[in-house]
Order: sequence, then C-alpha cells, then structure tokens
Amino acid sequence: MRFLLLNGPNLDLLGAREPELYGAATLADIEQALTAAAAADGVELRCAQSNHEGELIEHLHRARTDCDGVILNPAGYGHTSVALRDALIATDLPAVEIHLTNLARREDFRRHTLTADIAIGQICGFGADGYHLALTALTRYVRARRTP
Repeated sequence: MRFLLLNGPNLDLLGAREPELYGAATLADIEQALTAAAAADGVELRCAQSNHEGELIEHLHRARTDCDGVILNPAGYGHTSVALRDALIATDLPAVEIHLTNLARREDFRRHTLTADIAIGQICGFGADGYHLALTALTRYVRARRTP
C-alpha cells in the first residue's frame, strides 16, 4: 500500500513560522516520523510539498496511477483552489484532509475548505499529531475496503 502525503504552501516553513500557532516541529520532522510510522504498518509514504498550486496538482495526477490514498494538508489553497479540488476528485482516491490548527477557531475565511467535502474525513486542531491520526484513519479505511 502506498500513500501520497501532500503539503501545500508555507508548510516548508513549519517550526519557524508562527510556532505558537503551528508548533515547533519542522515539515522534515513530521515527514520523517510519519514515514517511519507508515513503514511499521506496511505502508509506503511518498512525501511532497510545494508552494505552487500547479506542482501540487501534478503530484495528485501522478498519485492516480501508483497510490492507494492521499493525506492532504492543502494549507491556504484549501480555501481558494478549485483546481486543487478538481485534481483531488480526478484522482478517485480516498483522501484525508489535515490542518494543524482548528479551523473552527480561526478567521471566518478559514472555516471552510473546498476540499473537505470530497475527503473521507478531515482532521484539524491536533498539530503534528493530526498527521498520525490521518495515517491511521486512511490505512484502516483502505484496508477495510480491500478485505472481502
């Protein structure tokens, strides 16, 4: 089983950007821990991050052919990108949307994402731990659908 972990804009600055809001862990820290947790559960994790919408879409297009699911932190693009939404739909893969902060406690414009309703679930507000919750949920979801 292989999943794509896809992180959107500004997440490459984790650990340095507003650590009181987003935590002290860097994206590299999160990817390393999640890759190890995935491997321990028999899952290969392909990690990607971009500040460019088109690159995120290209990663989703590639995932269509060689991944079984997506863990997506769309960051700011979750609130604005119809193109990212369309690419996620086109993958026809189960996806879990993750946000480090609780969107319901943020500014009004952050409380809705264009990708949440097409994801199998959304996890927000648990910081870096949310990635592990997403991995567990997606792994269980995919395995349950493979079991006759």
